[in-house]
Amino acid sequence: MNTALRTALLGASALALASVPAQAEKWDMPLAYSASNYHSKNAAKFAETVKANSGGKIDIVTHAGGSLFKGGEIFRAIRTGQAPIGERLISALGNESPLFEIDALPFLATSFGEALKLHKASLPVLQKILAKKRVRMLYAVPWPPQGLYNKKPVNSVADMKGVKFRAYNAATARLATLMGAIPTKIEAAELTQAFATGVAQSMISSGSTGYDRKIWEHVKYWYDTQAWLPKNMVIVNTKAWDGLDDAGRSAISKAAAAAEKAGWAEAQRLADWYKVQLAKNGMEVGPPSATLAKEFRALGNTMMAEWLKRAGDDGKAVIDAYKAMN
Repeated sequence: MNTALRTALLGASALALASVPAQAEKWDMPLAYSASNYHSKNAAKFAETVKANSGGKIDIVTHAGGSLFKGGEIFRAIRTGQAPIGERLISALGNESPLFEIDALPFLATSFGEALKLHKASLPVLQKILAKKRVRMLYAVPWPPQGLYNKKPVNSVADMKGVKFRAYNAATARLATLMGAIPTKIEAAELTQAFATGVAQSMISSGSTGYDRKIWEHVKYWYDTQAWLPKNMVIVNTKAWDGLDDAGRSAISKAAAAAEKAGWAEAQRLADWYKVQLAKNGMEVGPPSATLAKEFRALGNTMMAEWLKRAGDDGKAVIDAYKAMN
């Protein structure tokens, strides 16, 4: 996006933050993932629903693929009011608080049902943390279970030694280190170039990411480890939210509830479909070996112990609440 256009868009959003909606407000909504991804499609539907619910008084315009702000810039942009609303991968915010990493802890929640329970258990404390940072979560939607992509066969963790590993949060960077791989922080929009140029050779991600980025052009193997189900959250700047009247907040809240329900259903529907598409395009798709699965779970136990030390009493309380639901 050119500088003049971006400045104009941000200027419109900044004005929106300071006004109560007597007339139609335009909110620009940055998204990190491609327009064809189901998260982005869900956000676009959410925006349409907000407009309908508000009688056209709130007009949310989505900007997919990091076109307005790159993925790593979105949270700060919303905090500072550069954008009133946007979407961000929750676990990418581990530098803000270790509590944000909870849905990327290996093998804590490995199914959609478990992931939903973990979301409910962690939501109150996450909302409390977000409030201190001047934002609030409107809704959250999961990615399908995470699997291991690699250029060569992987039978054990030893096969990952020295491999250039794409990390998208602190948890994946730590996992790479524990495996003996070399972590490299790469946002989704930069994936294709990273694999094409050899900057990355491997990653743990969902079938969705592999499909969106045609990863089969660079990687041969995908192991369905079902390690965790990370989530994206749509968040709103607190000042922008408080600037709305009751009807405006209600319009957004109702749309958010519908988007969350639809997003979870779509993620679950697509999970197996993505696996089929990877295989159809020539990838070797299957479960990890018994050795790799066992070693991965051992690494997950190490990461959980480390996380509990960093997350303190709040982290333990969330884990206890989650376990009580199972």
